[in-house]
Formats: sequence, C-alpha cells, structure tokens
Amino acid sequence: MALGYVGKILKVDLNQLSFETIEKDEYFYRTFMGGSAMASYFLMTEMDGGVDALGPDNVLAITTSILTGTPLAGANRYTVAAKSPLNDGFGESEAGGFFSIELKKAGFDAIVVKGKAPKPVYLWVHDSEVELRDASHLWGQDTGYAQDTIRAELDDDKIQMIAIGQGGENLVRYACVVQDLRHANGRSGMGAVFGSKNLKAVAARGTQKLEFAHPDKLKELNSFFVKNMKDHPVCQILKQGGTLGWDMEDLDADGVLPTKNFKGGSFDKVESVSFNRLTETVLSGRDTCYACPIRCKQEAAGGKFDIDPQFGGPEYETSGAFGPNMLVDDIEVIAKAHELCNRYSLDTIDAGMSITFAMECFENGILTAADMDGYELKFGNGEAALEMVKKIAFREGFGDLLAEGAWRMAEKIGQGSEKYVMTVKKQAFAMHEPRGKNNIALAYALSATGADHIEAAHDMPFEEGRWAVPDLYPIGLLKGVPARALIPKKIRSFFYKKQVYSVFKTHYRWFFSARPARLFRRKKVGEMVAAATGWETSLFEIMLLGERTNTLARVVLTREGLTRKDDELPDRMYEPLETGILTGTALDREEMTKALDLYYEMAGWDVETGVPREARLHQLNIADLSQF
Repeated sequence: MALGYVGKILKVDLNQLSFETIEKDEYFYRTFMGGSAMASYFLMTEMDGGVDALGPDNVLAITTSILTGTPLAGANRYTVAAKSPLNDGFGESEAGGFFSIELKKAGFDAIVVKGKAPKPVYLWVHDSEVELRDASHLWGQDTGYAQDTIRAELDDDKIQMIAIGQGGENLVRYACVVQDLRHANGRSGMGAVFGSKNLKAVAARGTQKLEFAHPDKLKELNSFFVKNMKDHPVCQILKQGGTLGWDMEDLDADGVLPTKNFKGGSFDKVESVSFNRLTETVLSGRDTCYACPIRCKQEAAGGKFDIDPQFGGPEYETSGAFGPNMLVDDIEVIAKAHELCNRYSLDTIDAGMSITFAMECFENGILTAADMDGYELKFGNGEAALEMVKKIAFREGFGDLLAEGAWRMAEKIGQGSEKYVMTVKKQAFAMHEPRGKNNIALAYALSATGADHIEAAHDMPFEEGRWAVPDLYPIGLLKGVPARALIPKKIRSFFYKKQVYSVFKTHYRWFFSARPARLFRRKKVGEMVAAATGWETSLFEIMLLGERTNTLARVVLTREGLTRKDDELPDRMYEPLETGILTGTALDREEMTKALDLYYEMAGWDVETGVPREARLHQLNIADLSQF
C-alpha cells in the first residue's frame, strides 16, 4: 500500500457531467510530491497551450501533497491552479484550513476539472464516491449561503468545501476561492475559473484512514514544534497577533510599508490600522488550521459596519491594501473590506490595488466622480472603497471596470494612467516594498503568476549579524546579504531561497512554520518526508524538487507566450520613495537588468527570452512529461 499518498486522481469532465479515477505510481509521486509541481504537471499534460482562460478548455487542478493529513503543524495546505484569467499565463494559489485533509481522506490526492457544466453544479466527494449535484439554487448567492446550504442538504456540518461567491460567478479576473469562509486561494483569479465552468463549489468529507510510514516519528516532530514554538520569536508574534501583529508597524519602522499606491514607505497614522487598534475595536476571536497550535487567524465582529464574524478577520495583506496604501486610517473599514471580499470571493490584494489605482487616477484628474458612479474615490475615502468592493463583485457601474484589474483598467482608460499601475504580469503588488527589500523586487519580477510576496524569503532577517542567517547554512549560504543590494551574492542567495519556498508550495508547508527564519529546520523537512512516505531522502532531493517546481511553472508560463519581457517591474520602482526612513531610495534599472541576467544563468534559462533550456529540463526530469 502507498504511504503518504492515496494514489488516486479524480478527473472530472463538466461538459459530459462525468468523472473517472486514474491511478499514479510511486515514481510520479516522488517526482512531483504534490502541490504546485503536481498541479503544473496536469496543466502541461491535460491542457493545450493558448486556450481561453475563461473558456471550457482551461484545466483546473486541485492538489494535496504527501504530507497532507500528517499531524504536522503547517502541513495542511493545498493548491488550486489553472491558466490565469488575470495574467493570461500561469495561475496558482495556496490556502490552509481543513479542506485538503477531507479531500485526501475522501480518497483522492488531486482533482483535475475540464469543460463547463451546462448549468451550475457543485462537486461532492465522499469516501471515494463522487457526485455532481445541481447548484442552480446557489448561483447568485455568497460563499456563506453556499456553505450553509450545502452542509444542510447533505446533512453534515463537518463537510469542508471550497466555494465562490458572486465575484467568481461574475468572472472578476482576480476572484478567489474561499474555504470555510476564512481561508482563501487568493491570487491569480482561480475563482473566476470556477465561475467560467459553472462550478460553485467542491465539497469533501472523508473517513478513510491515511497511512504513513512512521507515525511515531511524525508525532515526535510535531511535539518538537509545540514544545519549541514558545521560544521562537516568529511563532510567538504570530500566536499573539497573526501577520497583522507582526508586519504593519515593523514595516513602517523599516520604511517599507507601501503607502499611497507605493509612492511612500511610511504611514503617519499606522497606529490606527495596527493589531492593537483591531483589538480595541472589532477583534472577536481567533481561528486556526488543521493541526496547528499557533491560531494566527483573526476574527472580527460588530462595529459600525456590523461585521459578520463567520468570514474571519483581516491579516496584514488586506490591512495594507485597504489601509496605508489607500491612506485609509480606519481599522473597521479594513475589517469590513475583508468580510466583503471573503463573502463575494475576491482577492483582497488585487481588489484593494485596483481601487487604489483608481484613487490615483482621480487625484490626477484622469477620472472624475462622474466616471465613478458619483463617488469621489480619493485617497483616504474608505467608505467609498467599501462601496466599490460590492460593485466589483456584481460588475455594477464603475465596478465592471475595476473587476478587470489595474493593468487592464489602464489599457482602457489611457491618458497616461499606465504609470500608476503597480503590477507584474498584470497581477498587483502585494503589500511589500521592492525598493527596500530587494528579494521582493526579484520575487515580483520572476514569479510565474505575477507579483507575489511568498516566492522567496524576505530580506531583513538575513542581513549580516541578524538572527536568521544560520538557518541558511545547510544550503550553503554562510553569510548574510544586505537587504538593499542587487549584487551577485544577493542573486545567489535569492536563487536558493526561492527553491526553498517552491518546496513549501509542493509539500504544503506553511512558510511561517519552516525555515529559513522559522522553527522547522531544513533537516527536519527531510525527516518529515521520510516519516510520511518511508523514502530515504536528502536535502539534495528536496532542493531539486524546489527547482523542479519553480521551473515547471515557468514552462507552463512560457508555453502560454510569456517571456523575459514580462518580468519587468513598473517604472515607479526606479523612482525614489517619498516617505519613511528610506526616503530617496530607488532601484537602479541597470542593476536590476544585470540581476535578472545572472538569475536566468543560474536557473538554466535563456538570458534573452527567459525560457528554460532543454538541458536543465532533462536535469530536472521534466523534459518528457509523457513518461509519467
């Protein structure tokens, strides 16, 4: 019997409302292991290049991993991947929660969905049984209604599901997929792919026992985490206040808090949107993911906007996008924006950045209140931003344009508005400043999905003399590197750290639980794989998996026609920051070009085009995917 994985993949054809189960062997699982790598494999083998991202020929892959179902803190995540309707290339997003465990216990390691159902449906997977059920009565309803109704009609409140609201149904290009109303596959428009397929939800419930090679070792590893997290600074900060408790004021102090559409790096009212302010106003509780003792998820309730707690509460990215970057100083506006985005299934980052782009257009006279359904969408107007979230979800009025994302908005508006667009590959920047954290500049440029802040480790903990530097010793990085230095040793450091983060996206490690800069060291990640599967593995194999994951995503991207020219940062990154302790700091365009040249060489990608070379594909065993 397979250990660490079920061995079965569910393939669904929505055109025919049919499904089949296929089986994969150990060779397949050891090569891809799950997550992003496995999803990329299905996008390459089950879908032709050049299909319409919102058409029936797009393929949707939902994948777990060999660690899913273990008692390890942070190993609960799953991937949703497809061709992205936002960047027209590669799309994927991970989320935590509980869905992945139920899917695997229900008998499947992954689901591959093709076609478009003739009418709305939801997929019901339970103990190796599969049904496509009518969802006409759920269409037009939000994620909360869908979840409550599906659980009621299946008479099981322990069912876990991923679902879309009106944003996904109305094909908002950055619509997300929401799990248990408070965990989101947020980036790259996967909710719009659900909507384009008339797929309202995937519900899972399983009672099958998952088998692992060394369960006692897995318990030992998790005991290590529980015992030692109280002494680890990152774990303690997250346990006390989640990512909002850590990032907002620290980033402001470092001059890298995105402010006013990335014009500045500090917000003079940062205390009003901090975790302490959330605690004083609408914070009502905390939540967690499967087998994780940290409980970093916020829950907000009440306040002047009558916030619904079932949709959780804001973390840092939402708070940054709807707070300092809009010059909004009201934590209750931010908490309500979080609720609405989860209710309607919208990525909070791209939703916030689309509205922020419109605010800068308004400030510069390119757009007027008449263009915006009568609203003065100016910086600081949080209540107008909330109205825009609703309009985006239903594509009403000006919301129809906002639903396209900032890049396409500028394409339609023109008048020089393009210079206000903070995107890479048409996906909006997350709330991290590339001019102050150069790893982020590289991550935004090189991510297959577009600007993404979890592509590589952030810079500050790895400067010389900082506490996290020893975490990199096992991968041969023996000295720290300045945060603001696009020098060869920075590119080398970034290259290896990017492979580590690619491993997270395949093993489903929550990157706040594993090192670098976290509690689980690299050696212990190898021990986890061995304990789950029984494989004799090594750090070498795991790092190779990271590079395979990263390169395979790039292969999907380049098949869809994106090349090095799409790895460009916006012009604003080469202009000086206007606020904060880094005022005057800017990226150097020539240095950035040389940095990308060096990265492509290290990765085995063509320097002119960014396309992976054949030799590197053979080295990574992905030149011929038909062998699997």
